[in-house]
Amino acid sequence: MSIDTAKGVLGDATVAELEACLRGSVVRPGDDDYDRARAVWNAAHDKHPALIVRCAGTADVMRAVEFARSQDLLVAVRGGSHSIAGFSTCEDGIVIDVSPMKGAIVDPVRRRVLAQAGLTWGDLDHETQAFGLAVTGGLISTTGISGFTLGGGVGWLLRRHGLTSDNLTAAEVVTADGSVVRADEREHPELFWALRGGGGNFGVVTSLEYRLHPVGPQVLAGLIFYPLDQARQVVTGWRELTASMPDDLTTLINLTTAPPLPFLPPEVHGTRIAVLAGMYAGDPAAGEAAVAPLRRLGTPIADVMGPMPYTAMQTLLDPLWTAGAHNYFTSAFIEPSDAALDAVLRRHLTTPTPASEVHLHQLGGAFARVPAESTAFSQRDPSMLCNVVARSPDATDFDSHVTWARNTREEIARHGRGTMYVNFTGDGAEDKVRASYPDAVHERLVRVKDTYDPTNLFRLNQNIRPSVGSRS
Repeated sequence: MSIDTAKGVLGDATVAELEACLRGSVVRPGDDDYDRARAVWNAAHDKHPALIVRCAGTADVMRAVEFARSQDLLVAVRGGSHSIAGFSTCEDGIVIDVSPMKGAIVDPVRRRVLAQAGLTWGDLDHETQAFGLAVTGGLISTTGISGFTLGGGVGWLLRRHGLTSDNLTAAEVVTADGSVVRADEREHPELFWALRGGGGNFGVVTSLEYRLHPVGPQVLAGLIFYPLDQARQVVTGWRELTASMPDDLTTLINLTTAPPLPFLPPEVHGTRIAVLAGMYAGDPAAGEAAVAPLRRLGTPIADVMGPMPYTAMQTLLDPLWTAGAHNYFTSAFIEPSDAALDAVLRRHLTTPTPASEVHLHQLGGAFARVPAESTAFSQRDPSMLCNVVARSPDATDFDSHVTWARNTREEIARHGRGTMYVNFTGDGAEDKVRASYPDAVHERLVRVKDTYDPTNLFRLNQNIRPSVGSRS
């Protein structure tokens, strides 16, 4: 059966020729598993690809890239499929799905792991924690490691061990011409620099090598819930504490609506609250003194911070972030002045749905000690990152929820330099991408793009356009 695309018709023989070259499989429109295969985590993006290539290994990725280029197809690259902006799928193009590629080799002596690109953070934590090791990972365990890493990677180990991308030591990449390169400090060093914060602009990453650190298996971590009428004193008190917190402790404030959790009183369910979340990465016993001031910021509704397995903290929020909802995230790096915190607290009172939230992430520590020029993620000075989340169970009024998130971001961003976290730009709008990088960094990224993807084959991302030959 022929497949219609925006560029023409793909004949059955053409697709069969591709499939014969694969160890994986091709999913076409009309196949029994097509609807399942095309679905992504963020239901705000309901696209119908012409083909989904489920890659079993690097060779399959090479064949898929060559096919996409020869047929002039729009390319979406999928790992965990959590892309908030919807870059994990496309209309009428080809999805190169690396999610079946889930191998991991841990070297506990060198403290390294070689991880295939289809792993989620839950997968990778399972492998590394067997040796008492970890690398900064996502706050939701179903998030894919690849896109998260390429955009930076903010997680509970950020202040002790830096961003995920700061711990990337090498990557295997299939570039736009179908060739495979290894990028590290010695081979393709400019590409390696760009991969650490420059997003998926330069090829399909098929494996990543990370530096690991002793973490767990037990850590001191969890959540402290405060009522809305204490939110201001909690947020301002927390801001003061962040100035002297040890690097082992990474915290955030989540201004949200209380979910119906069993340890929260029923009368609190559905009301706006402030949640302090954190993890102490060192000895849990030593962490008690570090987290004690957090317990005294107000009178908690509930305190569920204590010793727990690292993997438990990594999955703690998963039940609140299941697939199938409509999501829009945006962000701003800020300095937490009184005016900035006033804006954050004010916007919390206008959240359009119970699942919509405003987060304040503590930065600093190891994150701030990485020289700005050493990676494409160069926003090392701000002390906080504000993420704005619009989330709804379905499409009802979702456009207005997105407008709320964008307006909230604009108001809060006035208290910083206007810069954004590239993983949470909300969409691929060019001005949002530019707001993620200083001019000199963006110019350097363009030069790398010119080298490895001069025709912009990989443009479904927070796109860095090449200087010539660009397609949009």
